[in-house]
Amino acid sequence: MGRRGDMALVPAASIAGRALVTVVAIMTFLASLTAGAAMLISDSSRGWQDEVAREMTIQIRPAPGRDLDADTNKAVELARKTPGVASVRAYSKAEAEELLQPWLGTGLDLSELPVPRLVIVGLDKEERLDIAVLRKKLADSIPGSSIDDHRVWLKRLAIMARSVVFIAAVIFALVLAAMILAVGFATQGTMAGNREIIEVLHFVGAEDGYISRQFQRHFFRLGLRGGAIGGGLAILTFLGSGLIASWLRTSPGGEQLEAMFGDFSLGWNIYGAIALIAAGIAIVTGFVSRVIVYRHLRGLS
Repeated sequence: MGRRGDMALVPAASIAGRALVTVVAIMTFLASLTAGAAMLISDSSRGWQDEVAREMTIQIRPAPGRDLDADTNKAVELARKTPGVASVRAYSKAEAEELLQPWLGTGLDLSELPVPRLVIVGLDKEERLDIAVLRKKLADSIPGSSIDDHRVWLKRLAIMARSVVFIAAVIFALVLAAMILAVGFATQGTMAGNREIIEVLHFVGAEDGYISRQFQRHFFRLGLRGGAIGGGLAILTFLGSGLIASWLRTSPGGEQLEAMFGDFSLGWNIYGAIALIAAGIAIVTGFVSRVIVYRHLRGLS
């Protein structure tokens, strides 16, 4: 009896209902993509910052009357003897020239160019390095040497990660606001189509809570269906992006894409976030419809 009443009050299948499912699916898809991309970039950013924070670079520029190889070896020894240093690796002349190939191209004779040597210093996680002490040792022993501790890059990475998360939050809020408006219009349309039935039930004594609950259940089911569709499509999109990224991984563009977003592998945190978004949108859909109907019925009193 109750099921027939529910269907008479709020039709289970209608053009408006199918349209709302489509809208909710699109909104869930966009919200899930936004949240997932933000989480991927945030995780990659933490990896970048951890990697950059564990290293610094000593640069040794050629100077007149100086032996560049000897200066490089001396910088390696000074760095190894400094507390807080875990590892030291000096780039050879060929490796230093290879770093310039993306900008200068291949096949060039760089022997006449003053190509500096690089020494990569890995930092100890347990013991803190006093960079000022190492910088003074290098300056006293090796003219033309300098230290890049990557602090500028760390600040830029942190700012970029926070900016991405903020933009994602703004987009998510806009998507949620658009969905609430769509649910409101759909509820108003459903109420308009069933106005006589709603008013009769109201005036014969049906509780406002009972009538509004019928709308809430109906729109919750629509929201849950649309959320499941949108969330599922978002997961498939991330899985497809991961496959494409794995195919492109050997290319320079693929390497840059992986450095920026990671390998698009979905962790349980992203799966959980998409599931929470889909469930939350369904709950919001039902709640918004109930509030609108309840306020309308209160206005009839």
